Amino acid sequence: MGEEPKNIPQSDTLFSHVKPGDTEFKRGGLRDFFLYRDLGIKDATKGKVIAHLVKANQPPTTGTGWHYHVADFQIVVMTKGWAKFMYEDKVTLVEAGDVVHQRPGIVHYLFDYSPDMEYLEIVGPADFGSVACEGATDEIPALTPWK
Repeated sequence: MGEEPKNIPQSDTLFSHVKPGDTEFKRGGLRDFFLYRDLGIKDATKGKVIAHLVKANQPPTTGTGWHYHVADFQIVVMTKGWAKFMYEDKVTLVEAGDVVHQRPGIVHYLFDYSPDMEYLEIVGPADFGSVACEGATDEIPALTPWK
């Protein structure tokens, strides 16, 4: 019982367990109209990956604008509500339960979302870049007003 396990790969990452009450939604993320809840992954992976919950905080007006991320990996898991993105020149409705892999460098625009929208975003590296760019199209569909 007291023997050390053998042949277990070593990692420079840390164990992390964040409960819902451990961190709260805050301003200060990439977009002012969203709130962000840190899930402790950036610290646990020493900056290799970030995972946070993102939720709607204000009604959509102008959206994110056309941009792409400088990242090796990015997924969005919609946990509540919905959001509409332009991925290049295609409108994509992402609803609760959907998972989107945003390939590196894909030009996109989040332009509409529901009041209850919440998603899990996982990105590597944690300090990824966001670069404004020309859009794939000039046509952005109308927003859905909040009631």
